[in-house]
Amino acid sequence: MHFHTHDTSWAAAASVLAEIDAGCDAVDAAMDAMSGLTSQPNLGSIAAALAGDARDPMLDRDALDDVSHYWEGVRRYYAPFESDIRAGTSDVYRHEMPGGQYTNLREQARALGLEHRWPEVSRAYADVNRMFGDIVKVTPTSKVVGDLALFMVANDLSPADIEDPQREVAFPESVISLFRGELGFPPDGFPQALSRKVLKGEPPEPYRPGDRIEPVELDAVRAQAEKEVGHRLDDQALAAYLMYPKVYRDFAAHQRQYGDVAVLPTPAFFYGMSEREEIAVDLDRGKTLIVRLLGTADDEEEDEVKVFFELNGQPRQVRVPRAGAARRAQRVQAEEGNPWHVPAPMPGMIVTVSVRAGQSLRAGDPLLSIEAMKMETQLRAERDGVVKSVHVKPGETVAAKDLLIELAAG
Repeated sequence: MHFHTHDTSWAAAASVLAEIDAGCDAVDAAMDAMSGLTSQPNLGSIAAALAGDARDPMLDRDALDDVSHYWEGVRRYYAPFESDIRAGTSDVYRHEMPGGQYTNLREQARALGLEHRWPEVSRAYADVNRMFGDIVKVTPTSKVVGDLALFMVANDLSPADIEDPQREVAFPESVISLFRGELGFPPDGFPQALSRKVLKGEPPEPYRPGDRIEPVELDAVRAQAEKEVGHRLDDQALAAYLMYPKVYRDFAAHQRQYGDVAVLPTPAFFYGMSEREEIAVDLDRGKTLIVRLLGTADDEEEDEVKVFFELNGQPRQVRVPRAGAARRAQRVQAEEGNPWHVPAPMPGMIVTVSVRAGQSLRAGDPLLSIEAMKMETQLRAERDGVVKSVHVKPGETVAAKDLLIELAAG
């Protein structure tokens, strides 16, 4: 038996020690400097508690301290990306979020402008879990529960709204995928009424998802993928492409534009260089660039900044856009309560637009899909009508409540 837990509640370390005492084969813990809260319990403390015990792991205390001191320094660089949780909380026994999901969901809420409504999000998470039938919540099922919880809070929807068979709800794609059985089926199945609403029809009979995946001709897919991304793919990269094609294409495009930014020192990558600072960038074995920032100068007319630097002692100059210069133009807001206005349910990027001006629609027809923080949602027509105008295109970013599509009576 292998026991894994996060430290979001007061009982995590005690649970680990109890599991060890009960004969567990392996337990997960984190280096001292990286432990606690949404990480795992403290490894040093667990090892110290077991000193002299029959199950003493016999770890070198000095070695643990050395490794922990290293990660303590690294952690300072990443501090802005940490979750806002400052202490363990018994709230986990109500919302039942796995520790990793807690971190991700909190960041999603922040990106969607819902950080100040976190207590509502955690309550909605518990509500969604109940509506789904109290499913096992591990990646990726825990993300699906979180997607719908965020969607409900962003759109001020209650559990009654979600379960109301007469109310049209644009469920996130992850929820539809879950109820189709693409992540598997709970032993007792999903609640039938909610399944019918999500799928707009009868739910499928339980099946093993792997049995329905189309076979892949790896050589052909590798050739197509290499053509798309512009470089050769080893087996690991091909596996990444097969599982997450869009993410890998975005990653490849980023590397084509900026190169391998992994070679940059972490502080320079996250925070930029200060004047007179010098860094070494190791491009390859025996191939190092010495970069020294000399200064910057604003060019207000062009909304750019001139950057003066030395590259291996040779003076260079580049122009870069001023931070925030390319701001999104202010969009028209949807009128609250206007049934013919289709607003953005959350900030995000338009992925697809399925309609055009003048097109006739029936209730339930797809309008467009929007993606925000790895959550894709397809919006559908809530009533019959005609498309009066479309205000967005694929690739554009929108804010919550922006007007996306105007409809009219048919």
